[in-house]
Amino acid sequence: MRYLTFALGKGRLARHTLELFEKIGITCEEMKDETSRKLIFTNEDLKFRFFLAKGPDVPTYVEYGAADIGIVGRDTILEEGRKVHEVMDLGYGACRMCVCGPKKAAPLLEHHELIRVATKYPNIAKDYFYNTKHQTVEIIKLNGSIELAPIVGLAEVIVDIVETGSTLKENGLTVLEEVCPLSARMIVNPVSMRMEIDRIRDLITRLRTVI
Repeated sequence: MRYLTFALGKGRLARHTLELFEKIGITCEEMKDETSRKLIFTNEDLKFRFFLAKGPDVPTYVEYGAADIGIVGRDTILEEGRKVHEVMDLGYGACRMCVCGPKKAAPLLEHHELIRVATKYPNIAKDYFYNTKHQTVEIIKLNGSIELAPIVGLAEVIVDIVETGSTLKENGLTVLEEVCPLSARMIVNPVSMRMEIDRIRDLITRLRTVI
């Protein structure tokens, strides 16, 4: 039997995933060792392999078949636009992708004005404004604190992930429109989906019993 390889998004996502997998008897003790320099971890009994990757890289590993299965946030799946099958909502890491800004920016959205939008997620923003709202905007990609953009006048609104909304509130911003709900998802390589359908189906069925 060949190994089934999992790419897990680093950090909180990976911890949640391992906790979830433990509930259905899939363990990988090696991964709990914070001092380990290993890159690939194996469960020999189940013929599972795991490795950690930066979130945006997970769909790439899965599309190219370096991993059969990936666990990553839906924001990353939408932004990266890779050829993968999204097979399951794992339910944790729930938040929303939203258009945010000062209250005075609301009419600009209502009247479909030409505005500037700052975001870490240019593809999601472009898809939302062009294909859902049919509003022409100028999209500015930023990597740091997106909330700064409307405050310093770089952009009228931002598109960003909102969990509690407290950072927005502290900076005089508010949610103006919701783009889509987000959470951790399981993605599968299309070839693996055909070749390993029984093992993948079994995994999904077992996970459903604990979610």
